[in-house]
Amino acid sequence: MISAKMVKDLREATGAGMLDCKKALEASNGDFDAAVDWLREKGIAKAAKKETRIAAEGLANIYIDGNNAVILEVNSETDFVAKNNDFKELVDKIGKSLLNTDVKTMEEALEVSTDEGKISDLLVSATAKIGEKLSFRRFERVTKNDNEVFGSYLHMGGKIAVLTVVENVSVEVAKDVSMQAAAMRPKYVTIEQVDPKELEHEKSVLKEQAMNEGKPAEIAEKMVEGRLKKFYKEVCLEEQPFIKDGDISVATYVKNNGGKISNMVRYEVGEGIEKREEDFASEVMSQIENS
Repeated sequence: MISAKMVKDLREATGAGMLDCKKALEASNGDFDAAVDWLREKGIAKAAKKETRIAAEGLANIYIDGNNAVILEVNSETDFVAKNNDFKELVDKIGKSLLNTDVKTMEEALEVSTDEGKISDLLVSATAKIGEKLSFRRFERVTKNDNEVFGSYLHMGGKIAVLTVVENVSVEVAKDVSMQAAAMRPKYVTIEQVDPKELEHEKSVLKEQAMNEGKPAEIAEKMVEGRLKKFYKEVCLEEQPFIKDGDISVATYVKNNGGKISNMVRYEVGEGIEKREEDFASEVMSQIENS
């Protein structure tokens, strides 16, 4: 059964018309990702995948000390709490406590000691004090060499955080690279880092798309290579047009300044978390009926 909500969600994710979305879902037996591919193959939708809906609130932040840095995300249920000083202090305590440790997993991180107990204890007490469920979702420790610099950038007060490591450049150049990543959402630094499964999937969709345009298989294969360049510009930081000078790529901008990008970590608060949809009208009606 294809519901109106399924059609609505697919339309929002792809920009395709309602009727086309319904057809896609029917052809895909209700499988959302398969329906997105169906629309793309028909040339109806351009979206490579379902747009991630930013749902959970909270903050991402970056902490740097010498050659060590930590980027982390802590979630709250509401944006109101995310702006609360108690919540901000909690994020700071977690980040600073992790900065000079060698922990790699969330399990290890939760056991790290602070002046108020373990990080896990901090979360419990902060949850009780603030009155909302709080979640330390993820972190990454990054270490650089002496010839490298950190590029640190926070957008919208910590809704997006990007940490880059760039060789042989100024802090300003590294920050430019981080601002680029914040704005353009790359998943990888280089083409070589692209997940092989993701690449094969993209090639398959692009080939089907070209064949649906009436192109012979051998021509479709050649068209795929050309269209992959556009895909790389979307997902690879180095391949993207530089936001301050669209005539050059990010890789060229960094190279012109004598450097090379070593690493990038980008956190967008709530990415990949589905937001609970609350239908208050239905809730009220249910309470009335049951009263």
